[in-house]
Amino acid sequence: MSGEFSTLFYKETLRFWKVGFQTVAAPVLTAVLYLLIFSHVLDNHVRIHDVQYTAFLIPGLVMMSVLQNAFANSSSSLIQSKVTGNIVFVLLAPVSYQNFFLAYVLAAVLRGILVGFFVLVVTMWFAPLSFVAPWWILVFALLGGAVLGSLGVVAGIWADKFDQLAAFQNFLIMPLTFLSGVFYSIHSLPSFWQGLSHWNPIFYMIDGFRYGFFGVSDVSPWQSLAVGGGALLVLSAFTLTMLERGYKLRA
Repeated sequence: MSGEFSTLFYKETLRFWKVGFQTVAAPVLTAVLYLLIFSHVLDNHVRIHDVQYTAFLIPGLVMMSVLQNAFANSSSSLIQSKVTGNIVFVLLAPVSYQNFFLAYVLAAVLRGILVGFFVLVVTMWFAPLSFVAPWWILVFALLGGAVLGSLGVVAGIWADKFDQLAAFQNFLIMPLTFLSGVFYSIHSLPSFWQGLSHWNPIFYMIDGFRYGFFGVSDVSPWQSLAVGGGALLVLSAFTLTMLERGYKLRA
């Protein structure tokens, strides 16, 4: 990788690390609160795939944290640079579109994985977890972070102000995340909603990630990998096209 890529990646990493209390600690606290509330209400009443509900919930919360924070990192960085006007200094540097894209996405993945790791460390004491297929855990964590990091780049390029980015997150990212099986198995849904869930790519990433812990899932992990990988390829191609054309970045 070029020195320009390394510098941009370092900038993006340092950006979230310097305010780690907000970008890392706060999401961990949010995930713990979700766990305490849902596990207190449902743990003695619900078992999914013959797994204790609290144990079932933990991987979902970990993956949700990875996804949401990966999206937040790349999208907030770009919109902030556009609003303040310092995006011009990044664009003037001799950074290729591919390296620009990779720097933002890899920094987003790093933040997502970091938050997810701390969520797992804090929450795994609440219920016994098994790590049946740790490679699947790692693969889906990286894949999910990359997909949402790429989507964050798209949102950051598209939005002209923070209100538009908030709308993108509230009306697209949040519904897709919360309706993806974080808190439930889709087999508990009516047939219509089960079918609708299969159109949600985030469902496949969470389901595949959970498979790595328990060895059970709503769909095959290979199917989840294919859907997640396809989503990443499509988003990457779309984002690189936006960057190459200078959409909303170059006057």
